[in-house]
Amino acid sequence: MAISLASLKRSSALSSPRILVHGVAGVGKSTFASAAPNPVFILTEDGLGTLDIPHFPLARSFDEVMEALAALYSEDNDFRTVVIDSVDWLEPLIWARACKDNGWKSIEDPGYGKGYVAALDLWRQYIDGLNALRDEKGLTIIQIAHTEIKRFDSPEHDPYDRYIIKLHARAAALLQEHSDAVLFANYRISTVKSDVGFNKKVTRALGSGERVLYSAERPAFLAKNRYGLPDVLPLSWDAFASTMPQFQAQS
Repeated sequence: MAISLASLKRSSALSSPRILVHGVAGVGKSTFASAAPNPVFILTEDGLGTLDIPHFPLARSFDEVMEALAALYSEDNDFRTVVIDSVDWLEPLIWARACKDNGWKSIEDPGYGKGYVAALDLWRQYIDGLNALRDEKGLTIIQIAHTEIKRFDSPEHDPYDRYIIKLHARAAALLQEHSDAVLFANYRISTVKSDVGFNKKVTRALGSGERVLYSAERPAFLAKNRYGLPDVLPLSWDAFASTMPQFQAQS
């Protein structure tokens, strides 16, 4: 059918969000996701600790992750959220599958970054599976990632360090583009300068242990959202959901 102006649509329907949460180790990313509506976890690392949450057996291959997504799609269930914990532990499973498919000993074998480009096809298969659960089953998608500090070479300023998602740059860019919200979880920290004598001062970090979510990008970290969220929120699902029209409509 030919495209015409008659095919224009205007919809205010709210789709379930696709959320990517990254942050420092132990800050509470899995605990945050576990409080989402009726979640089920697909584990690529043994990181649930004492959380009593429905989860698939620990995935040891890319195929097992895809089988878990397929089971959620094809079998009757009442889950409302699927959590991938974590995508940086999923990455080596994807590399292993790419190596198996192409007869490589390592993802670096083909040279010039070609292995990582080939891995993107598998990442896209994975994203297609997530999209099917979101678009056709209405599930909220939460992906958990660890973070690392890397130098950022800005075209406008001197280089500086920032927190980024612990993935190969191509994969990280793909997941960030796919996500409706990229949230950075960290402890709230302030600094104070102290006089140590001899006309010298040192900067000390102070923290109360408060855990927060950042939803807007800053030089120090990557974040974004498509919902007009507050720049900073408590690291709490209730605090996050209270700002999201999707969950307000369900309450």
